Amino acid sequence: MELILAKIAVSIGTVLVLSVLAERAGPRVAGVLSGYPIGTAILLYFIAIEQGITFASESAVYALPGLIATLTFLYAYFLVSKISVNLPVLAQIFLSSCGAFTGFLAVSWVFQLASLGLAAAAAVLLVAIFVALVLFRKIENVRILNRVRLTKGVVVLRAALAAIIVLVISGLAAWIGPQWAGLLSGFPVTLYPMMLILHFSYGAAPVHTLIRNFPRGMGALWIYTLSVSLGYPVLGLELGTICAFGAATVYLVSYTTFVWMRQKSVQATR
Repeated sequence: MELILAKIAVSIGTVLVLSVLAERAGPRVAGVLSGYPIGTAILLYFIAIEQGITFASESAVYALPGLIATLTFLYAYFLVSKISVNLPVLAQIFLSSCGAFTGFLAVSWVFQLASLGLAAAAAVLLVAIFVALVLFRKIENVRILNRVRLTKGVVVLRAALAAIIVLVISGLAAWIGPQWAGLLSGFPVTLYPMMLILHFSYGAAPVHTLIRNFPRGMGALWIYTLSVSLGYPVLGLELGTICAFGAATVYLVSYTTFVWMRQKSVQATR
């Protein structure tokens, strides 16, 4: 029971932070920071607690192609929401979600058929990130102008969706094995609930901005997952998690600092 409550508490906290960030700083910043290994870290951590270090380390290998399934999820959501833009918003969300889940499961099924080592999985994800950067760059950046107040209903919905996803995936790990557990660990646990709320509150455009900028922060996810697979067997759960988060944080801080300095340089030359 304590473990279930811990999963719920962690999921709620991370979703609320990202949701507030999206409204305060805009979906562009939130999209980049969504690449921070929050959902994947939550799932791999609790999988390690329940199934053991070896199981979690093996799952982390398949979490890498699971993140390719997440990129497919996001691009499918973008395409369907763009096509269905003239429909009522709830119909847009439903159809976009159906398309996204179909894409995610299809790519995951393909990868679970493959026998991947850590090096191959890491290399394939790097290629996918670069492809996504090129593919997503045509999507327009949009800021949230008229913000919707964070009501209790919105907060509860965001939190409940993330908590349910974490509970279901981590709970199924023992039944589905490390391959599928790893692939499902790539699911955008904290990002998807935020996408739904943004879509319902502001329309599809801010969600598209979120999707556009997500691959830019994925280096942190790549580093974190790689660090977990290598570090858990050597350092153990707690220290391995801390070191993995540290490596991911260094990347994300370095990346955001580089982008900020480049923007300042461009502004100075105008």
